[in-house]
Amino acid sequence: MNARIKRINRELKYKGSIVDFYQDTIKVDGDHTVIYDFISHKGAAAVVPVAEDGKILMVRQFRNALDRFTLEVPAGALNEVGEAGIDCAKRELEEETGFRSENLEWLITLRTTVAFCNERIEVFVAKDLKPSKQNLDAGEFIDLEAYTMVELKEKIFSGEIEDSKTIAALLAYEVKYK
Repeated sequence: MNARIKRINRELKYKGSIVDFYQDTIKVDGDHTVIYDFISHKGAAAVVPVAEDGKILMVRQFRNALDRFTLEVPAGALNEVGEAGIDCAKRELEEETGFRSENLEWLITLRTTVAFCNERIEVFVAKDLKPSKQNLDAGEFIDLEAYTMVELKEKIFSGEIEDSKTIAALLAYEVKYK
């Protein structure tokens, strides 16, 4: 905060398993008060898994908020605040795709919705994929699909892929590695 803006109260309105919802009371310029919604997120990690043939492994999964299936890079929430993003990325890679890798490299860090949420997603690139076993969470239904970057860019620019972390991850990968 700075001298013009001061939080005078943060009230927990709802505690969830991944997010907590707060109502913040902010004093602006010392003369008026505004109320902000704030969603606290424990953080997440995502991974761009690159197969030996150069194709990117993607997960198609049901997203309740959209009431439909989406095509995304594998990702998931940290187990706890402070968990290393690379550890989460390794876990989610194996859980969602059935592949593991010891060759993960940090790509970018995202802040998804800065207007009202502090969610931070670290994105990694995984190479040298080794077959393992898919281990989905209860309630997860995931189909694994592989695409070239040309195909994925077509899906982004046609509007089929709308997920912000996926778009940012794929385009960052394209810029850095292609």
